[in-house]
Amino acid sequence: MKRRQFLVGTALSAAPTILTAAKTAEPTVIVGHGDHQYRVEKNWSKGNHAAVPLNNCHEMVQASDGRLFLLTDHAKNNILIYKTDGTLLDHWTLNSRSAHGLTLGREGNKEFLYITLTSGKVVKTTLEGKVVLELASPLVNKAYSTKSPYAPTETAIAPNGDIYVIDGYGSQYILRYSKTGEFISKFGGKSSLPEKAGKFLQAHGIALDTRENEPLLVCTARIRNELSWFTLDGKHRRTEYYPGAYLSRAVIKGENLYSAVCFGFRKNDYRMWTGCGFITILDKDNKVISCPGGEKPQYKNGILMPLMKKGDLVNNGHDVCVDSEENLYLCQWNSGKVPPYKLHRLSL
Repeated sequence: MKRRQFLVGTALSAAPTILTAAKTAEPTVIVGHGDHQYRVEKNWSKGNHAAVPLNNCHEMVQASDGRLFLLTDHAKNNILIYKTDGTLLDHWTLNSRSAHGLTLGREGNKEFLYITLTSGKVVKTTLEGKVVLELASPLVNKAYSTKSPYAPTETAIAPNGDIYVIDGYGSQYILRYSKTGEFISKFGGKSSLPEKAGKFLQAHGIALDTRENEPLLVCTARIRNELSWFTLDGKHRRTEYYPGAYLSRAVIKGENLYSAVCFGFRKNDYRMWTGCGFITILDKDNKVISCPGGEKPQYKNGILMPLMKKGDLVNNGHDVCVDSEENLYLCQWNSGKVPPYKLHRLSL
């Protein structure tokens, strides 16, 4: 199947509430491949989510003290804070129904959350929810014309504190700001054609990739099934193609790159389908080595074969958090408001 044919087919496009709930026994389910296999715990969250509701579980990060911060787009509870055993510790909100991207930034011994709202706002908050910075819209600072759509989806933070905003549901640019919020530059833009290196079709996620000698930005072009790498000043380095993986955002841990897949192919049907998600794990050379919730990845003559869902673990994967012990937490969009699942890393 030629990539151009594939692209045409896919153009579809508060006070703490500490609650516990009795867990029911789960059958043992093991997912993943090679050295990256996991035991699934679907009933991980002990929160009473009738009392502390959530909607789409968009993204999750782990602070240095071990707490897990989950971002949801339920206006009553944009942030839910958990222990790694699933105990719900606290929750707070920005009263937003468009909360989408969550990035953890460190400044000395302090940590901050960068929260991206697709309604057109990016804010920096303390872990307790106090807003300390709001970035000006590119429609205000003249980075965009007045007719350009702006619906950001994610941020990445450079070592010097510069903030990179990816406009994944808008004009497909990456916008660079200083750590104090001054606009610096933009790069990227929209294209559905694979020949347009450094361009995007649904530039959904952005992260800092620290696995090489110099830090790079790794960005997802979700509809094009691609990851693209850029220097911090916006020069395109390379693009890799992962057929069947509609990647949400990259998460870097050690020498591996992890990403939840939101949509996927069906057998012998190479179009974009909802409900066909899984997780991808890449090695230091950006080769797929494991797909929890998916079929075993295969390469033929060095070419990656289309990736596919397997079983019922993942519906529409939106993020995967990797904790300090390399366990995974699966966050899902449009999946019946399910809390995150925990995938316990197995020692092989």
